Amino acid sequence: MSNILEKTQQFVVELLTTKLDKNFLYHNLRHTQRVVKSTKELLEACSLSNQERELLQLVAWFHDTGYTKGTEAHEESSCEIVEAFLLKEGYYKEGIEKIKACIRATKWNAKPSNLMDEIIRDADSSHFAQSSYIETSELLREELKLLGIKDYSPKEWLDGNIKVFRTDHHYYTDYAKEHWLEKKDKNLRKLIKDKKSEKKLAKKERLKVKFKSESPDRGIQTLYRVTLKNHIALSDIADTKANILLSVNAIIISLALSNLIPKLDNPSNDYLIYPTVIFVLFAIISMILAVLATRPNVTSGEFTKEDVENKNVNLLFFGNFHKMNLTEYEWAIQQMLKDKDYIYTSLTKDLYFLGIVLNRKYKLLRWTYTIFMIGMILSVIAFAISFKFYGPDRKLELLSQVLFF
Repeated sequence: MSNILEKTQQFVVELLTTKLDKNFLYHNLRHTQRVVKSTKELLEACSLSNQERELLQLVAWFHDTGYTKGTEAHEESSCEIVEAFLLKEGYYKEGIEKIKACIRATKWNAKPSNLMDEIIRDADSSHFAQSSYIETSELLREELKLLGIKDYSPKEWLDGNIKVFRTDHHYYTDYAKEHWLEKKDKNLRKLIKDKKSEKKLAKKERLKVKFKSESPDRGIQTLYRVTLKNHIALSDIADTKANILLSVNAIIISLALSNLIPKLDNPSNDYLIYPTVIFVLFAIISMILAVLATRPNVTSGEFTKEDVENKNVNLLFFGNFHKMNLTEYEWAIQQMLKDKDYIYTSLTKDLYFLGIVLNRKYKLLRWTYTIFMIGMILSVIAFAISFKFYGPDRKLELLSQVLFF
C-alpha cells in the first residue's frame, strides 16, 4: 500500500468513526470498506495504470465521507473533504480533479463516462450481488427512516427494490457482468418470491378480515358455546339425580316385595298394612316422577320447504328432522348457512327449548325429592305408631321385623 493510501485509510476510518451520525446504519465505515474491497476486485480484472488504480482506491475511500456533513449534496461534500485532505498531503491537482469527477459519478442517476466511472459505480453497487443483500437493504430502509428522509412500508420497499433491480440498475464492467450479474439475478428472484408470498399473505389476511366481518363476533360465539355447554351439563346432572332416585326406590320396592309384603298374609301382622302401603306408595310415586323427568319427548321429526324458507324450523334439533331424508336435510342446512340471521335464530331456539326441558326436569325432580322425603317421614311415623299401640308382647317381634326390613 502506497503512503497516500495508508494515510487515506487512517483518515477516513477516524472520520467515519468519530464524525458520522450513528443513524447512518448503511452509509457507514462498513459500507466504505466493502466498496474498497470490491474496487480492488474489479481492478484486478481491468487494464489500468498504477496511477489510475491508486486514484480509484482513493475514490472508494472518500466517496461517502460527505455524509459526515449531512445527506444533502453529500457527493459535493465528499469532494471538498478529499480535496482538502489531498492538498494538505501535497497530492497533484490533476489527480484530485479526476477523483472528484469519479465521486460525482457515484450519484444515483449519473451515467459513467469512462472505465474509471464504471468501476466505481459497479463497486458501489456490488451489494446487489451479495448473499447478504436483503439484510443490507433493510439497514438502508431503517437509515432513511431514522434520518427523517422517508419511512417506507415493507411493501413499498420491496416494490422499490424490484424496480431498481429490473430497470434502474446496471453493471457496466465486463467482470461485474460475468461474475456478479448472476448473483444479482438470484437476489431478484428472492425479492419476487417474497412479493408473491406477501401477496398470498395479504390475500389470506383479506379473507380473514372478510370472514371475521361476516362471521359472529368472538363474544357472540363464546356466549352460545358456554350457554349450550352449561345447559347440557345441567341436563346431565338432572338425569343423574333422577337415576339415583330410580335406583334407590327400586331397591326399596324390591325389599318390600320380598320381605315385608309376604308377612301381611298373616292376620297377626295386619298392623303393618298401613305403614307398608304408605311406604310402597310413596316409593312408586317417586319412581314415576323420576321416570317422567328423564322420559324423552320427541317431536314429529318432519318439516316442509315453507318451514325452512320462513325460518320456522330449528334444524339443529334432531327431533325436527329425524324422519326427513338426507337430501332434504342437506338442502335445508345449505339454506340456513346462507342466512346468518337464520343461524342465530336456530341457536337461540336451541337454547330456549333446552331451557324449557331443563325447567320441566328440575320441577319434576324437586317434586320427586319432596315426595320421597315426605314418604320416608310418614312411613317411619306410621311404623312408630303401629309399634306404640300394640302390646308389649308384640313389640319385640315388630321391632325385629322393622329392623330386618
